[in-house]
Amino acid sequence: MKDTVSTPDKPRLTSLSHGGGCGCKIAPGVLSELLAGMPATQPFAALMVGNETSDDAAVYRLNDQQALIATTDFFMPIVDDPYDFGRIAAANALSDIYAMGGSPIMALALVGMPINVLPKSDIAGILQGGASICAEAGIPVAGGHSIDSVEAIYGLAAMGLAHPGHIKRNADARAGDVLILGKALGVGILSAALKKNLLDADGYRAMIDSTTQLNRPGAVLGGMSEVHAMTDVTGFGLLGHTLEVARASGLSAQLRLADLPWLPGVRQLAAQGVITGASGRNWASYGESVELAAEVDDTLRALLCDPQTSGGLLVACAPDAVSRVLDAFHSEGFVHAAVVGELRESGPRVRVLA
Repeated sequence: MKDTVSTPDKPRLTSLSHGGGCGCKIAPGVLSELLAGMPATQPFAALMVGNETSDDAAVYRLNDQQALIATTDFFMPIVDDPYDFGRIAAANALSDIYAMGGSPIMALALVGMPINVLPKSDIAGILQGGASICAEAGIPVAGGHSIDSVEAIYGLAAMGLAHPGHIKRNADARAGDVLILGKALGVGILSAALKKNLLDADGYRAMIDSTTQLNRPGAVLGGMSEVHAMTDVTGFGLLGHTLEVARASGLSAQLRLADLPWLPGVRQLAAQGVITGASGRNWASYGESVELAAEVDDTLRALLCDPQTSGGLLVACAPDAVSRVLDAFHSEGFVHAAVVGELRESGPRVRVLA
């Protein structure tokens, strides 16, 4: 690991943020209150996806063959290495395009930096890291906007394309669908350990490998009719984003604790009390809609609510498509992709089984 020691001339990036990565998202309950007065978007006939169901991106139908996907995502440092921070933030932003079943075509950089606090070489490193992930995705960073801010903030406004018939809303899941998760969980725990100087080199590498892995399978899954809904698991944790799918689709979701994939060392760190404040805020926002098995103690509950930065895709697909969906993940190197639950008829809530 690099850049983990603060000096007067070079502060740790994470020391400049009150919450890093997707852990600094506004809690879902508070966000719902803030958006309650937003006007409906139905009058715009070409707008296929707006803000009605808390989907990952907006989608605008251009013609019979093309739909434009637009999203923005930015946050404060989750790691101290500038280049890695830029890579993580860019991969996280592009994930929203993949989660809708599309492919990114262009990005704009969103930059807020404490110019008189951070070395300019660090700021340049953040931008270079983001550009490297966009190059990996095959798209340009074609412009952007920057401000001088108290905390370091970086992200992207990203655009993508998909066939209108390939858009995967989180509201289109069906009863009987199988839930598949593309990445292992625990990024928030590892980031909390990093801030406390408790994360070893192997743990850091696992976190970087996960958070910088582009969710490319989403573009392939968009073309599969048996895939009915997708989202990515980010700041609201696995429970929160599963609940969003359940609510939007009017279904009940079941998750099996025994089948959930975890990043190395995460459960041990959580057992030592290394958890995020965001996990508690998440639970307070949606816990009343979640039923936990008796085996789920406070530590496991915190893990299930753990904010995931640049997390995996959560896919709802027909049972006969499970092997093809897993193949799409495994062929792109997503070794932790796994079946984690299913969707059923009944009211919108999440049950966690042992």
